[in-house]
Amino acid sequence: MTEEIREIVRKKYAQAITKKACCCGDSSSFSCCGDPLDKARNMITEDLYSEKEVAAVPEDAVRASFGCGNPTALAELHAGEVVLDLGSGAGLDVLLSARRVGPYGKAYGLDMTDEMLEAARANQVRAGITNVEFLKGYIEDIPLPDNSVDVVISNCVINLSADKDKVLKETYRVLRPGGRLAVSDIVLTRPLPQKVQHDLMAWAGCVAGALLEQEYRDKLAAAGFYEVNMEITRNYDLTSPAAASIIPVLSDQERREINGAIVSAFIRAKKPAPRLSAERDYQIRQAASNEKVPAQVGLQQN
Repeated sequence: MTEEIREIVRKKYAQAITKKACCCGDSSSFSCCGDPLDKARNMITEDLYSEKEVAAVPEDAVRASFGCGNPTALAELHAGEVVLDLGSGAGLDVLLSARRVGPYGKAYGLDMTDEMLEAARANQVRAGITNVEFLKGYIEDIPLPDNSVDVVISNCVINLSADKDKVLKETYRVLRPGGRLAVSDIVLTRPLPQKVQHDLMAWAGCVAGALLEQEYRDKLAAAGFYEVNMEITRNYDLTSPAAASIIPVLSDQERREINGAIVSAFIRAKKPAPRLSAERDYQIRQAASNEKVPAQVGLQQN
């Protein structure tokens, strides 16, 4: 089912990014055709970014955002860092990250959808940001070397993968020792009915593939991460009309019964840094009399 899920997700998001050019001739809205993914998007993605944050990026990048949070605002990015966005879409979080890390840093965006990559690169040109590179590939097989990234972010994408263990292992691989994971994602507070978990539209709508909070924590720990922190940022009302488009296989009564089960969360974790060992990694020696350092604090690395 893995390839089937991947293909339905790819098709739905390719359709979503191109809809502004083909949907009823209206470029001001993604929802004029009534696609279920559009209604889900409106429910999940609204009001995530402040006007100040997005003022310097192209409007197309903002309107084509399909996230459930704002990882760039919470990831505490620093100048000079290298950032990777898993499932970068039209590039909004990549462009925001590039501005935060500055000209000596870099932001990578990884996406599997040609239409998304085309839109992202066009938005990069419009924004005039040069410290960005968009890559085509799968989040289960990241096309970057080991230990090459300081921070990995993602915005409502890991839940779309049918092999989350591989995604997290790959994320761990490309992070440098001491690197950070900072993602927004859909999380479950309790299990959903089996028929939702097997519904492909619910997968594309970011619901069927969502993990329980403890499952997420366990998978991060199994991949090697520590200091896992999970903060719920939004609780979705499953009794609303928009929720019917996210999980169409459920009746109104069934949605009422599981109301509160689907939330978005900000998830942080770290890759351990190696612990330095005296004599093996460094030596403490007596400072020479002509050195401009206090006695006993000279440090000589092996």
